Amino acid sequence: MVELLAPAGNFEKLKIAVAYGADALYGGVSHFSLRNRSAKEFTYETFKEAVEYAHAFHKKIYVTINGFPFNSQIKLLAQHIEKMADIQADAFIISAPGVLRLAQKIAPHIPIHLSTQANVLNVLDAEFFYEMGVKRIIAAREMSLNDLKEIKKALPNLELEIFVHGSMCFAFSGRCLISSLQHGRVPNRGSCANDCRFDYEYFIQPPHDNNMYEWNACKYFVREPDTGVVMRLEEEEGVGTHIFNAKDLNLVAHIQDIIRTKAVDSLKIEGRTKSSYYAAITTKTYKKAINDSYNNEFHAEDYMAELYTLKNRGFTDGYIIHRPFVRLDTQNHQTAISEGSFQVVAEVREDTKTALAKFSIYPYQIYEIISPAEIIPQENGNGKIYADGGRFFIFFKKIITLQGKELESIHSGNTNPIVLPGVLAAYSFLRFHLGEEK
Repeated sequence: MVELLAPAGNFEKLKIAVAYGADALYGGVSHFSLRNRSAKEFTYETFKEAVEYAHAFHKKIYVTINGFPFNSQIKLLAQHIEKMADIQADAFIISAPGVLRLAQKIAPHIPIHLSTQANVLNVLDAEFFYEMGVKRIIAAREMSLNDLKEIKKALPNLELEIFVHGSMCFAFSGRCLISSLQHGRVPNRGSCANDCRFDYEYFIQPPHDNNMYEWNACKYFVREPDTGVVMRLEEEEGVGTHIFNAKDLNLVAHIQDIIRTKAVDSLKIEGRTKSSYYAAITTKTYKKAINDSYNNEFHAEDYMAELYTLKNRGFTDGYIIHRPFVRLDTQNHQTAISEGSFQVVAEVREDTKTALAKFSIYPYQIYEIISPAEIIPQENGNGKIYADGGRFFIFFKKIITLQGKELESIHSGNTNPIVLPGVLAAYSFLRFHLGEEK
């Protein structure tokens, strides 16, 4: 069966991905990772605990060492590789050939997965890295399904991994320098500021001395207000100012077709910096799509509806079926991000009896339950948990804190757990549809 690979932005998100069905996780500490902001959630000690936790559930964990080091960092890099090997990672995700060779020298027993940053697009490059000892290639997002099939045909023992969901970069396979130019934050060393998502101001520079006869020679610009960076552009009337903003990748409707090719070994979800709810919903939905594909019960519209509950920038199926030059719908020019169709109001804690508020919660309101485990209908003086139309809901008669205090309501930011009217699996979520009145 194809592997489902989920992001582990921190220990909690790793536990959530495990609970909701991930077969493997990827993550790392801040050093030499292309998500060094999220990786700061882990120290060497806590990451070791996370690896042990994943292995206890028979899940694999792949360590991101996919940054591009300078000469001055090579000694530190070698020490980092040694520490990651001692932690017993199941693979290293690496971008640079030199780092690959160094890892093989220091930890020859750890398999190498070649990062998407290496931009493998063809059989020649795949063969080159395979001969260097790479076990798996994480294909460039620009690669088509037909190209993946050709590589698997030529190199049947080489594992292939593709991204199926998450943020897309407007640059080729993430090779972008805009954040470096505008903020001094280098994307290929893990500190991208996501300048492509910013709200740019659109303005016209009038002709010299405001000579109206020269207006046909005026220039058009966008400006980023925080940095003052100005860029010249030509733009069609009616097009928005989010000129770089790529839509989010969503291949859930193609999962069955991808699996049937037998060319892809692992399906990867992007999103180490995204929310716990994102980790839960993407993992749960793609796992169901995978299982349904093997059972010939595939229903793409159901999976799409669930993924639309997440915040997103609009969805695109990228280039897995279509070539980049024939696609005109991969960018969102209207907004940097839009709300999903549901609002999360609470997350169930590990004690399974209480939850922390993520939004406003009121008594006598109904909230849907999303859980990684079977839900059992229950009822007590605080409310009830019940089934309706194949879905499960929770109804609070009272909002009671763990200390026994009754509240009229509770809101995001309140760190007092509230008592549930029954037991729910850890990392269950309570939510409501944004079209409903609360």
